[in-house]
Parts: sequence; structure tokens; C-alpha cells
Amino acid sequence: MNCKVIDLGIIDYKEAYALQQKYAKEVLDGSDQVLILCEHPTVLTMGRLAKESNVLYSKDKLKEIGVDVLGIDRGGDVTLHAKGQLVAYPILNLANYGKDLRKYLFKLEQVVIDLLSDFDIVANRLSGKTGAWVGDKKIASIGIGVRKWVSIHGLALNVNTDLNHFAMINPCGLNVSMTSVSQVLGRDIEINEVKQVLIDCFCSQFGMKKGQ
Repeated sequence: MNCKVIDLGIIDYKEAYALQQKYAKEVLDGSDQVLILCEHPTVLTMGRLAKESNVLYSKDKLKEIGVDVLGIDRGGDVTLHAKGQLVAYPILNLANYGKDLRKYLFKLEQVVIDLLSDFDIVANRLSGKTGAWVGDKKIASIGIGVRKWVSIHGLALNVNTDLNHFAMINPCGLNVSMTSVSQVLGRDIEINEVKQVLIDCFCSQFGMKKGQ
């Protein structure tokens, strides 16, 4: 199977969501599956199970610093997106993968674990929690949505994200510390260093090759 990779660079969250919907319809109609890569300006998104109490800044404070809070149709609680975080939105027909959401989440986690291994970072899963973890710190968050077995939303890996932003929330509803690739390595690393590795790990995990 071919996977069309689309790099949107830095893009507003709502614009990226509209594109996800567009490509999801195309995949449902039989087009090649799609992997969208991007970064977002700082925004908080609230999944279907999100609790407002997990947003720690007041509405006035968020307005003052220009951070929107958006309710979205993925699983999970509150998530922060910001520059320096590599976001991947796989638009896949999960009929090709047994229509198994647990298996799909497992594969997304494995993409991150394999990617980080390429940078000599040991990441793991934590029982009962989604995402990828380095020790007891979370480095990647995962939240998905599915319509007619076509996936939207996906994963967010902190590459060189300003981790101070996470003071706004309990990430994914948890009292947890976040980390980043840069913090773990102790050096600056650019998003572009990570993108191709993510593409390779993704295509390997899902049995696809990069298309045009």
C-alpha cells in the first residue's frame, strides 16, 4: 500500500482539522492513505472525555496569552499543542488493519518507541495509559477519532517544545511531568531531523511505502 505524506509545516489547528476531514473522505472513497505532519501554534484541545478542571489556567489568563481551547472529536482529555511538537495525523482505512482500535493505538505507540530508539532514547508504554514514556515522564501523547473505520487525529511528539507550556494543564488529565527529545538528549534538535525517521517508522509499522 502507498502512503501519501503531506508536510503542512506550522498550521492553525482548525485548518489542519479541516484537511483531515477532506482526506478522510478521499480515503473512504478509495484513495491512498495519508500521513499528515505538522506543528501547531499554541492551542489546547479537549477530547470527548475531557474535564474542564484539567485546564489549570483561568479563561481570562488564557485569553490574555492568546491560547484558544477547542473541543474536538477524539478520545482522551486535554492536550497541548505548540511549536516544536511534531504532530502526525494518519488518515488510514482501519479495515486494512482488522478494525481493531486497540491494535491501532499499539502500533502508533510503537512508531514513537521505534523513532526514539533511532535517537538512542529508550521509551516504553505504561500500563493503562496511552502514549510513550521515558521513565515516568511522558514524551508523546496519542488520541484518535474514527469515522466509518477511517482514522483522524493521531500522535504528538515533543521534540523541542517549550515544556513550560504544560503548566497550563494536567496533560491528558494526568498529574504527570512531560519531557521532550531535546531535554532527554541534552541538546537542541530540529523537527526536520525527526520527520524522516517518523515517516520511515510509520511506513514500516503499517506495512506501507511512501507515495507521492
